[in-house]
Amino acid sequence: MRAPRLEKKDYRSLTVIIPVYNERSTVAEIVRRVREVEVPLDVEVVVVDDGSTDGTDKVLSALVDSTVRVVVHDRNQGKGAAIRTGLGYASGDLVLVQDADLEYDPNDWPKLLDPILSHKAFIVYGSRFTGERKNMLLLHWIGNRFLCLVTNVLYASTLSDMETCYKLFDRRVLDGITIVSNRFDFEPEITAKVLRRGYRVYEVPISYAGREPDEGKKITWRDGFAALWALMKFRFVRDI
Repeated sequence: MRAPRLEKKDYRSLTVIIPVYNERSTVAEIVRRVREVEVPLDVEVVVVDDGSTDGTDKVLSALVDSTVRVVVHDRNQGKGAAIRTGLGYASGDLVLVQDADLEYDPNDWPKLLDPILSHKAFIVYGSRFTGERKNMLLLHWIGNRFLCLVTNVLYASTLSDMETCYKLFDRRVLDGITIVSNRFDFEPEITAKVLRRGYRVYEVPISYAGREPDEGKKITWRDGFAALWALMKFRFVRDI
């Protein structure tokens, strides 16, 4: 499919969606880092507390200001559901997903923004496999590489990191796309849908400091199987 033609535009605003679940120890720090990043855009931050039970809500209540909005789910629904909620509040010309666990560094935002602001792309992914990084656990590395290979075979792409959190979109790319995945299968779903629409993803290297399971890493091997199923499903369903 040929991608819809999007006219070049002068981008003025960026919405950053931060899905949060039980990140009491890191959420204040990530918001501090987000506030400190200098980019040539107006930045609004939408934090979606996905039913946290560890006191994250109390930390977030102290962080709200004119640039940070907090939206609360009354129960845990998953990362995809939190991003879907965040998109409902997003008003920026550009939309970026930022995890709250400190694995991804907001200082990489300028790298992500540059291809879009210079009109080279409408979608930019930050690749953990081409930049400075703390080595992943072996099983996570194998899982990521396998899922990326499947993505490239099914969708005729050459991505190096489909599962990356850092996905930056011209908001117009997301118009007409309905996200149905509730959990970590958001990553393959959104990738599948933009690729099937004919968009090409621009990748830039980012730094990465992956957590260990005992540090709060939430994704498991079960999520890998869900991602694989999502890649297959969204490749062959008619309506995307």
